[in-house]
Amino acid sequence: MNPDPYRTLRFQHRHAILLTVGVIFFLFVTSCATLAPATEESGASLESDTAALTMVRLGSKGAPDTLNPGMAFLTDSYTIFNLVYDTMYELTMENTFSLSLATAVETSPDGLVWTYTIRDDAQWHDGEPLTAADVAFTYNFYHDHVDFPYLPTYTEHFVSIEAPDPTTVVITLDEAIPNMEAQLVFLYVLPAHIWREQLAGNDYAEFQNLAMIGSGPFKLVGYAQNEYVHLAANRSYFGQQATVDEVIFQSFGNADTLVQALQTGQVDMITELPKTAIPTLRDAPNIQLVTGPPLAAEVSDIFFNQIDPAHCPTADGGLCTGHPALRDRSVRQALAHATDKQEIIDLLLLGLGTPGLTLLPDSLTYWYNTELTDYAFDLARANQLLDEAGYVDRDGDGIREMPDGTNPLRFRLYWADDTPDAPRMAELLAQNWRQIGITVDAQTYDPDALLALCCPAFDYDIIIWGWQ
Repeated sequence: MNPDPYRTLRFQHRHAILLTVGVIFFLFVTSCATLAPATEESGASLESDTAALTMVRLGSKGAPDTLNPGMAFLTDSYTIFNLVYDTMYELTMENTFSLSLATAVETSPDGLVWTYTIRDDAQWHDGEPLTAADVAFTYNFYHDHVDFPYLPTYTEHFVSIEAPDPTTVVITLDEAIPNMEAQLVFLYVLPAHIWREQLAGNDYAEFQNLAMIGSGPFKLVGYAQNEYVHLAANRSYFGQQATVDEVIFQSFGNADTLVQALQTGQVDMITELPKTAIPTLRDAPNIQLVTGPPLAAEVSDIFFNQIDPAHCPTADGGLCTGHPALRDRSVRQALAHATDKQEIIDLLLLGLGTPGLTLLPDSLTYWYNTELTDYAFDLARANQLLDEAGYVDRDGDGIREMPDGTNPLRFRLYWADDTPDAPRMAELLAQNWRQIGITVDAQTYDPDALLALCCPAFDYDIIIWGWQ
């Protein structure tokens, strides 16, 4: 089967990464608390007045956008799903895959048929047994609803998903793929006896899933939209038992109130905070700053539009207006040598980061290529590369032009307005690159507008973005 050309282009435009900075923050206070079970009513009290429980309260700026796995966009939702639902595989702390709902897997010699043996001791939080029929129902559900934002992507190579008996699932593919584990690790298995009713009325998109019955190590006991999610350990879980009795994810809306909640003991742990708060919190009593793997990384990256207009996906809305110089490897290498990553880390991240080489941080050890060599910050080498490639300043204005004398090296540099560090990063990049005769026109966009410019329009030169 021929590869999807648009998918190829979608990855090609991110192909030359200049800067990836893995930044990891994890703050917590060493305390325990007591908690009364929360109710489902909005604004319900989370005060403690009953027997002591081992409980952790996690503060966050965000909140789940929905408890429906099919319709969820935000990472806040997926954090909850990972605790409440099971998947065929799980990702270990060593960033490797291990079977979870399955006890064994067999693959046909041609790689097209995957047969899983489903464990017989898994059960839903309502006491019903989890069987292969639930797994097949779920995978078919995701596969058939292409209007879901994310999960159908992981089933695009599935031709059929069948459950011939209560402990067997057979998945047939249209072509052999090398990363089956990575596809199934995100497909949260749903209880068919609950979700089939939603399919009957074709209102699956509106289903709020407020009971959120799963089979994972935690179960939902309380939820108030945009306020908190309250989970309790599932002591009937087949796998490793949770080390705490209860977890509360509390939403605060903004970083300032989140930090205040940590300082006053309203929460025990936060995983996101403004960099300016770090000096104060670092020396505060009962607060410990933890950095480094295996905690989740926040990665900032810079990528170039290298799409050749001759191969522009115009049928998908492509404009492909990228500066032609960025299709020249010498220019990209010069920009890499002219980027002082350590300066960005020191000034923007207070030193709490590491220079990156790819979209993946080195904390993801299973996938990270340790043999990669970074481009050293070397302005002399950057200028030499541009000189040798014929990019010179012919009119004396300090900006180099293309080898044919046209089109100065003036690049459009964009970022999303919800990225607080990007404006200062853009300023530092502009200062670095100006020293090699390259200038930028910087502009910010709301995330949706920037995504439209990026993909499928390819109507940009350079974008600062990232993930966490």
